[in-house]
Formats: sequence, structure tokens, C-alpha cells
Amino acid sequence: MNFARYRQQWAENPLREVLAGMVGTFALIPEVIAFSYIAGVSPAVSLFASFVISVSIAIFGGRPGMISGAAGSVALVAAPLVHRHGVDMMLIATLMAGALQIVFGLLRFESVMRFVPTEVRTGFVNALAILIFSAQIPQIVGAGLPTYGLIALGLAIIYLAPKISTAIPSPLICIIILTAITMLHPMPVRTVHDLGDLPTGLPQLTWPHVALTWDTFSIVFPYALAMASVGLLESMMTATVVDDETDTHGNQHAECTGLGISNILVGAFGGIAGCGMIGQTVGNLRYGGRGRLSTFTAGAFLLILMVLLHPWVAQVPMAALVAIMIMVSASTFAWGSFRELARQPKLSSLTMLVTVAVVVLTHDLAAGVLVGVLLYGVFFAWRAAAMLSINKTTDGSTDTYHVHGQMFFASASGLSEAIDYHSHAQNVVLDLTQAHFWDITSVQALENVVNKLETHNLPVQVIGLQKERHSIIASQSEHKLLAM
Repeated sequence: MNFARYRQQWAENPLREVLAGMVGTFALIPEVIAFSYIAGVSPAVSLFASFVISVSIAIFGGRPGMISGAAGSVALVAAPLVHRHGVDMMLIATLMAGALQIVFGLLRFESVMRFVPTEVRTGFVNALAILIFSAQIPQIVGAGLPTYGLIALGLAIIYLAPKISTAIPSPLICIIILTAITMLHPMPVRTVHDLGDLPTGLPQLTWPHVALTWDTFSIVFPYALAMASVGLLESMMTATVVDDETDTHGNQHAECTGLGISNILVGAFGGIAGCGMIGQTVGNLRYGGRGRLSTFTAGAFLLILMVLLHPWVAQVPMAALVAIMIMVSASTFAWGSFRELARQPKLSSLTMLVTVAVVVLTHDLAAGVLVGVLLYGVFFAWRAAAMLSINKTTDGSTDTYHVHGQMFFASASGLSEAIDYHSHAQNVVLDLTQAHFWDITSVQALENVVNKLETHNLPVQVIGLQKERHSIIASQSEHKLLAM
């Protein structure tokens, strides 16, 4: 680790970082409480988890400027375990998920992000923006004119205040002004208190009251593995967004292990596992949060709000938080992707749209990314297979087949289809000089072609089998094909 760089990530522009982190805190509260109901745990469990994760990931993580907390994707995975077996089993799963994430980090599993194409990342971001906005709809529909007026005023403050001054983040001004209005002039609007009881004390070390037996392990492990995988995937996707927004590079390896350490600490303090939260992260970046101090502040200020300023936080109108999340949703959405839909290849556009659709329909970010990657892989294999060309030339009594391109499972059948097994030629030459064999399926296809030609009494000569280009053939069929 470069300790000079690490210190700089804490010390750079502290006032800006603290203010941005405070905005991130207020953006955390409504979502974290909402996710607690999804998971079937009390708001305190999710709020304490967000405090612990933010503080810990600021210290141990590898992506400065990223906000982490109790996220909805992990809550969705944990919910069935909580409903069937209780909160104590969820705590065991949280501890186990953290341990698995450390192992994944040590094994460099974060490298799988290389296989997530740009189209899927864009779909992920757009779907998340839609989910963030849709999560505000219950607070808007049927809320009444006072709420609508406060939301409109909040949005006006958020977008117009920066034109006057950027010294204080406009969402923070929005919260202060709207809270003051509702306290000085009471009106029928929902407040943070209406979301659920907020914690009033400090988090305490706890241990789940569950016997550590094989039965417990067999129940918890599948959930822990899913929580670890989903959490890492969302954190890595969020870290990639931060990389793109800031033109910097985080340490994804450190982010994996840091998230694992954080989730172990979360489980030790009785919280639910979490991960990177892209909506809050985008808000943090928008208001200048680039270093570790903003991440730390988001967690530390959350604890201060819960413990010391509890009565005041409870009076914050939901309209202020809704206005902030609408701004975050608009900032998160990649509006340029609409132009790209018409310019980029149709299959690429389809991949992005399918990713969005799956995430929005399932509310599962990991499912959307997985489907998008698989679909893109199918499209890529299809395009690569279509690039294979096999040309036949005849010279006297010899038919020569020139194979150009990539031979793999999706294109292997093309070789057999190109061969004329009833030719009147006396010899057949397979020229593989411009071909590249990638897998066993393609090798077996070649072997089958050779065997069929010999069955039809057509002598075969295979040329162009350089070991450096066809090592898979050398390992699988050296006894036969290389001897030709």
C-alpha cells in the first residue's frame, strides 16, 4: 500500500468532503429504513449496519469516495432467511458472507468485472436510477398538496442554490429549510419518524444465539454465499461508476477484502450485510466527495444523527428526502444512452435494454447483470462464429479446404458442414494455417471430419498445425492429427 497516497485520500479538501458526506447520510436514511422492511429486520439493524460499514470501508476499502451501507440487493437475498429462521441466523450469514468476501478478495475474484461489458454497466446504472425513482413513488402518490409543494420547493433549492453558492451542498440546504418550514408551520406531511422507530443508543457487540452445528451451516451457507456474491458484484459495479466519474482508479482487490472486513464487523454489532450503494455514491460525487473522509463522515454523521440529534432527525419531512433522491435518480441515469441506442449495434442496445428490464422487474441488480453478461456472451459468440470462413479450392484430384477464423463451440459445426464427403477427389487437404482452435469441442469437430473423410476412403492431410497456434490440438489429439 502507498501510505502517502492513503494519507492524501484522507486529507484532501476536508470541508468539502465532510459536507458531501453529510448529504450522503441523509440520502442513506430513507433507503436504509425501507430496505430494513424488505429484509424483515428493525430499522436500527440496518442503520447501525450502515454506520459500521461506512466507517470500516473508509478505513479498509480500496475505492475512495464510494458510499456503502445496508443495500436493497443484499436485503432481498437475506429476507427469506430472516422470515424462515430469524434474525440470529441472518447474523451468522452476515459473518459468513464477510469471511467469504475476504476469501474472494484474496483469490482476486474481482477480476471477473473485466467480463462485464459497457452495455451491461449502462443498463445497471439506468435500472438503478429507475429503481431509486420508483422507490419514491409511495411517498408521492396520494400525499397531498403540502407534500407536493415541499417536493417542488426542495427540487428548486437543490438545482438553483448552486447558482448562488456551492459552499454548502444544496441538498443539505434543502433539508434544513424544509424541516424549518414544517416545524414553524405544522402541516400534514410525513416525516422520518413515520418510517419507523429510530435507534437512540450506541451499537453493541453481540453474538447470535444459534448453535454452531452442521445443520446451521447447511441452512446459512447458501444465503451467505448469495449475500457475499451480490454484495461484491454491486460494490464492484459501483466502484466502476466512481472510476468513470472521477477518471481515477480504485483498488478493487482492497475493496473486496475491505467489504469482507466491514461485513464481519457488521455481524459482530448485530447488523445486516451491506455493500456499495450507487445512488448515495453518485450524490456524494456530485457534491465533491472524492476521498475517504466523505465515506467516513456518511457513517459517523449517521450515528451522530441517530444518537445526539434523534428528535431533530425524526422531524425531517420525507418531502426533503424525496427531492434529494429524485435528484440522485436524475444524476444517476445515463441520459446519453438514448442517443447510443440509435447509433450502436442493435444487439448491444438489446443487451442494455434487457439488463434494465430484468433489474426493474426483479428489483435484483445481480440478476440483471448476470442476464446481461450471459446475453452479451451469446451475442459475442454468435458474431465470432459468423466470422469463420472455409473456402474450397480444387487442384486436379485434390480438394483443399482453407479454414480462416476462430474455431470454438459456436462455430465448430461449420467445418463439418463445409466438407463434401462425396467428392470425387482422390485427396483432401485441410489447411489450418489461418485458423485458431480454442476448445475441445472444436478439436473433436476436426477429429470427426478427419474420421468421416477416411470412412469415405478420402485420404486426409492436415497442414498448418503450428503448436503455438493450436496447443489445444496438441494436447488433445497429438497422437493423430499432428502426425498427418
